[in-house]
Amino acid sequence: MAEWRLWRSWPAAAIKLRLEQARHSHSNDGAHEEDMTGDHGWHHFNSEAVIATEAEGEDRFARARAALANYQFSAPAIVLAHFDPAEPLLWRCMLLEVQVLGLHHLCPAVVNRVTDEADVFGFRDDTLEGHLERGVEWFLITRNDQGQIRFRIERAGSRASSPTGGVGSASSCCRGATSESGIDSPITGCGCSRTMARHDSRRETRLDSPTRGVDVVFTYHTKRKWFK
Repeated sequence: MAEWRLWRSWPAAAIKLRLEQARHSHSNDGAHEEDMTGDHGWHHFNSEAVIATEAEGEDRFARARAALANYQFSAPAIVLAHFDPAEPLLWRCMLLEVQVLGLHHLCPAVVNRVTDEADVFGFRDDTLEGHLERGVEWFLITRNDQGQIRFRIERAGSRASSPTGGVGSASSCCRGATSESGIDSPITGCGCSRTMARHDSRRETRLDSPTRGVDVVFTYHTKRKWFK
């Protein structure tokens, strides 16, 4: 059962302790991804959206890649990711703070797969013991020959999965910027936690605004001493 609180988050010291505990946790799904079929009681969800179009010489795919790797695609008022940014992406352990109707649920997960190619980048989150859900979730960005950058979410969850635990659809993960296609962009400045810092210790660095497409805003949090 996921740990929860009402109307408030956890202090940094508590997050640090629970993150260390999560590193020793096991997967709670009990199945391989290829076995997560409807016949075995698993539900599949996916969502995809065009988030930008990259012209020759531009770096929007690289910027989207960096934002995705730092979990800046999820609206922090719904799902806030706590993790140590010094850890490599593969096998990174995270605590996903799911917030619904005043309830804060702390859900451990681990990055179990990473895809890193010229025009495809993404990773797979696996749920750990203590998570609200059981299953896996892929977050992928792709770029085609026309320069279109797409963001795709694929999730396989058990029948016991909570509909509130996922990040959401690719076109509604974040708000505040609009791509050329008119779809709300999921790769925007969301303020998702890159460290164990508290929410009130943040600073923003905005990249030069492109002439079209998504404007990526990276929001950083001050590191705690115990990360040094």
